[in-house]
Amino acid sequence: MTGLLALLLGALVAGLPAAANAQTAEAELQDAQGNVVGTATLVEAPGGVRMALRVRGLRPGDHGVHIHAVGKCEPPAFSSAGDHYNPRNKKHGRQNPEGPHAGDLGNLSVGASGAGATVATAAGVALADAVGLALIVHADPDDEKTDPAGNAGARVACGVIAK
Repeated sequence: MTGLLALLLGALVAGLPAAANAQTAEAELQDAQGNVVGTATLVEAPGGVRMALRVRGLRPGDHGVHIHAVGKCEPPAFSSAGDHYNPRNKKHGRQNPEGPHAGDLGNLSVGASGAGATVATAAGVALADAVGLALIVHADPDDEKTDPAGNAGARVACGVIAK
């Protein structure tokens, strides 16, 4: 399954920038010790921004992923990244009838090796709006409904989205 997901992510990342006039941005995610633990490629897509994220060196299990409103990643807690990106003042979570935040990206599954990958779309977000914001991976899974952050726990990795 992991091999298939990696193949699909590779095809997504390789194929989208080749499209005519494709707009892309990237984020390099670091942990609290400053180690690079992941990379994300964000691509302008119909209806929003599609993100392909790959990580390594994280605790196995599910981790919430969100775009945060401030493009600062000051360790160790990454609280400098502010709250979730939420320009429409919605509640948190795709399962919340009053949600979701624009920055809610669901969960990333990390395997026993510490590696994981996911593809998610920030619906209704333009790439130009995401550039300069932060991408955060949380310690715990996002329950997709509890406001304000889905009980996703501490922030374990952060990267600023840049062109």
